[in-house]
Amino acid sequence: TVWTDGLTSLDRYKGRCYHIEPVAGEDSQWICYVAYPLDLFEEGSVTNMFTSIVGNVFGFKALRALRLEDLRIPVAYAKTFQGPPHGIQVERDKLNKYGRPLLGCTIKPKLGLSAKNYGRAC
Repeated sequence: TVWTDGLTSLDRYKGRCYHIEPVAGEDSQWICYVAYPLDLFEEGSVTNMFTSIVGNVFGFKALRALRLEDLRIPVAYAKTFQGPPHGIQVERDKLNKYGRPLLGCTIKPKLGLSAKNYGRAC
């Protein structure tokens, strides 16, 4: 097989919205529950997983507002993540952040932040 064979397997790799419910008191807001097959993600790569799930979707002009509320990772997949090369304690000490998850991202100028807020985010 060649790599393009995988492109024809959309049903196997696409995310599925399995439940939609309205946000209480809001006429045009919904909570959507989406599941992705694990075969879509590279084992051990937190970056690949987050890029695949949230990537550029937050920059789509057609979406006025989008927020990730919850992310559930199967335990078997989470165990493939090796963590930072020098250990989590070294990273927490450098950042002086304890008792919560540590995540990072690239702040893109196209998201519309002012120069002041862009500077704060970086």
